[in-house]
Amino acid sequence: MISLLAVSAINFWLVEMLPGDAAERILGRNATPEGLALLREQMHLHLSAPERYWLWLSSLMKGDLGTSLVADRPVFGYIASRVANTALLSGFALLLYIPISISLGVITAIHRGRMADHVISGMVLVFMCLPEFVIGLLLISVFAIKLSWLPPLALIGQAKSFGELLQLIALPTITLVAAMSAYAVRMMRESLIEVLDSSYVLMARLKGMPTWRVLLFHALPNALGPAINITALNVAWMIGGVVVVEAVFEFPGIGRLMVDSIGHKDIPVILAISMIMTGAYIATNLVADLLIILFNPKLR
Repeated sequence: MISLLAVSAINFWLVEMLPGDAAERILGRNATPEGLALLREQMHLHLSAPERYWLWLSSLMKGDLGTSLVADRPVFGYIASRVANTALLSGFALLLYIPISISLGVITAIHRGRMADHVISGMVLVFMCLPEFVIGLLLISVFAIKLSWLPPLALIGQAKSFGELLQLIALPTITLVAAMSAYAVRMMRESLIEVLDSSYVLMARLKGMPTWRVLLFHALPNALGPAINITALNVAWMIGGVVVVEAVFEFPGIGRLMVDSIGHKDIPVILAISMIMTGAYIATNLVADLLIILFNPKLR
């Protein structure tokens, strides 16, 4: 709760430091002083910044996220569909990210020093060096422009079937997975190599235990701890990184809405989205801590 309040206060004052206000952005350059004064009074912009923050905080305590200054709609209803879209994109990305990162980490650890390890590790290093918007633009150039396999924009509101939805959401999902998996594969590889070289794994092999059984029941559970930590950090990164990816692919999620709202100084929407992102970040780290305790009996 303290973290959420701190984030809301910091974001409010940072947006306050931007020049102008929502009334000026709505009415434009030809606005008259009388029109601006009337609209500011309707939006409560005539109040001082501390008074407006307290007004928003009081409404939040009652479960009311306020009213969008630009859309003139309750914030909850205004951002609900955007939150659902971003949750859909993040869910698809996580569904691919977890098995891909674990599988590639296991392959590179088992085949360390061989061709498969060199190829996968090289690709991972390349993706680690590229920002997500560059990966997105490369994917658009290859799969949308050169090959014409997938649409360049993720306008999921135009999807008429689940198959079309998958096509529209494919490129932003692959972008997120490529950006997130790089660190997780490296961490999984290093952690699993350390476990495979441990004495208890060597003892299990000397007893004649099959390799798949040693890997699945002894090595992998003990190597998952660091990977879970990286996954938590990646999910936290995705909460912020999805803003860039949504902007590149014109995806109608909270990231793109956040960028538009900052441009219009729509403070209630900005604060609501930042609360959602911060809450997701805290929840992700809590789940990661619980999973690490679950997989490591020494921490119970």
